Amino acid sequence: MNFTQSFKLAINSLRTSKMRAFLTMLGIIIGVGAVIVIISLGNGLTGMVEQQVEKVGVTQIYAYTWGRGDGTTSNITPDEMYAFVDAHPDLFNGISPWVSGGSGIRSGSEEYKKTSIFGVSEAMYDPHTGNTLDGDRLVKGRYLQYVDIVTRNNVCVVGAYVEQVILGGDAVGKTISIGGVPYTVVGVLDQALEELREGANDDQVFIPYPNAMRLSGTSYVSLYQLTATSRDTVTEAQAMLLRFLQDFYQDETGEYNYQYYHTESMLDQVNMINAMMGVAMAVLVAIAAISLLVGGIGIMNIMLVSVTERTREIGIRKSLGAKRRDIRRQFIIEAGTTSAIGGLLGIAFGCLLAVGIGTLFGGMLVSSLGASGITFNATPTLGAILVSFGVSVGIGILFGYLPANKAAKLNPIDALRYD
Repeated sequence: MNFTQSFKLAINSLRTSKMRAFLTMLGIIIGVGAVIVIISLGNGLTGMVEQQVEKVGVTQIYAYTWGRGDGTTSNITPDEMYAFVDAHPDLFNGISPWVSGGSGIRSGSEEYKKTSIFGVSEAMYDPHTGNTLDGDRLVKGRYLQYVDIVTRNNVCVVGAYVEQVILGGDAVGKTISIGGVPYTVVGVLDQALEELREGANDDQVFIPYPNAMRLSGTSYVSLYQLTATSRDTVTEAQAMLLRFLQDFYQDETGEYNYQYYHTESMLDQVNMINAMMGVAMAVLVAIAAISLLVGGIGIMNIMLVSVTERTREIGIRKSLGAKRRDIRRQFIIEAGTTSAIGGLLGIAFGCLLAVGIGTLFGGMLVSSLGASGITFNATPTLGAILVSFGVSVGIGILFGYLPANKAAKLNPIDALRYD
């Protein structure tokens, strides 16, 4: 008996008891469907992270400095950081100090206490993309320029909330008061959130960082945002920056004082997020795989019942010349066919469920995050489908071997006598 004949017999065996066959497949269907849904949702979340990173820029490196803390308040200066970046044009594209200028502005007689004020440099804006390093798009006017930083011009770039709610639209050229000093609006950023809210991302003002230092009364910068030349140079650029800070902050004995500085990159954050999501997905897939194990046990159980029910048939076939391998192959093919059909049904069920949940969950997630331009795609991948189908067939063959081996070892005389 060849494989085709064995497969046809397996299909006929399943047709004779459709409900029992379906209940046998149910564990495989649920297990395969759950695995596909989990992998699809995980891929959707990973895709969202990648989109957000691409929007912000994976080449970003952050340097945090806190001074020596020994009473001298010795800290690295912006000029020293600029000199370091200029000395390595092959690794860095630019640098922007980040200084918090507190919160609160005035427009006319009205005061808005929740508006955040940040001091940055002209390097925060990329004229080639029209976006800032944080992924915000400039839609009106211009961004801060080098001359604004050097001469400490009282100019600012505002968010959509400041323009539309506080200034009533068409903000370029209008004036707001920051710390009692009038600032002229020279640029407006695109709306970041779906809904404009006070104190949110759109309620921000960006001014030259020397002005923010004067406004906050600080003499040093505790955060610098640097840009590597490409994704491939991020690791080398971060290592070079770390060595520079180590040399600056080492004490008189030459020991490094790591508590005075810290560096991290967007690439580090992406790798950490992907690693965490990978672990979470592995745990969830392992839990879903329990259903596959239960399905395999169900297949083994029903095949043992089938062997008992067909003992006389086995005896007849053996008496007509069927060998052990023929009987064993027949029952293994039946078990594999059962699990394969269950796997196909599970794939269809999982794909439909993944698309449905992805559409509902993705829309809610994007809406709650207010992530403009970010999409959630939970479409199952071909790799996940092939792996799920292969695992389902493998489970059927693995758990079907014991009943098949039992059938192959039956004594034909005893089998013919079985009633």
